[in-house]
Amino acid sequence: MSISPVDHPGKARMSGSRAAVLVFVRAPEAGLVKTRLAAEIGPEAALRVYKMLAEQAVAAASGAGIDTAVRVHFTPADAERAVREWLGDGPVYLPQAPGDLGDRLRNAFREAFRAGHERVVVIGSDLPAMHAELLRHAFRMLDEHTAVLGPARDGGYYLLGLREPCPQLFTGIPWSTERVLEHTLERLRSAGAAPVLLETLTDVDHADDLPAGWLEDLSADNPRYRQG
Repeated sequence: MSISPVDHPGKARMSGSRAAVLVFVRAPEAGLVKTRLAAEIGPEAALRVYKMLAEQAVAAASGAGIDTAVRVHFTPADAERAVREWLGDGPVYLPQAPGDLGDRLRNAFREAFRAGHERVVVIGSDLPAMHAELLRHAFRMLDEHTAVLGPARDGGYYLLGLREPCPQLFTGIPWSTERVLEHTLERLRSAGAAPVLLETLTDVDHADDLPAGWLEDLSADNPRYRQG
C-alpha cells in the first residue's frame, strides 16, 4: 500500500492502545439525524432509532478489547458536552474535520495513526448487527491483511480497517451512492492492498431496513426511549 509521508508523519503522540475504533456521530437532535428515515416514521422516532444504533456502535467498540481505544468523532464542533453526556466518559472525543465525508474520514484515520495506533477501524453508527465480536474478528483479519472491508447491502460499507494510512481511499468517492464500495475496492487494489471482505450487512436508511419489531419497541410509550 502506498503511504503518503504527509499523511503519516510519525507517531509523536503515542497512545497506550495498539488498536482504535472510530465512530462518527452527530449530536442527537430530532430533525437533524436520520433524515430519510424521519421522512417515513417521523423525526422523534428516527431520533430514537439513531440514538439506539449509535449507542450500540459505541458499546461494541468499547467491548472490542482492552487494547482498543474508542475515538468518537462528533459534529457540530461545539457539541462535545452534549455528546459526552449522551455516550459517557469512556471514549476520546474529537470534532469532525471540515469538508465532505472523505475529508473527515481521511483526517480521522490520519490522526489515529499519528496517535500511535497500529490498526484502525471505522464503523458506521447505523448498523443493527454491530457487535463486539464482529470488531474483534475485523482486528484479527488485520493481523494478516493490510485492509478489511464490511460491505453494506446498499453499495456502501459499514466497516473499513487499515494497518497504515491510505489517503487516496477517500478522494473522489461518490459518497451516498451505491458505488461507494466499488470505488473503494478499486482504490485499495490500485494501492496494492487486496482487502479481506467481511459478511454483507444492512445498515438503516429507511423503515424497511429496521429489524422486525423495532418500530413497536421504539414507541414513545416505551420508557427507555421517552424524551426529556
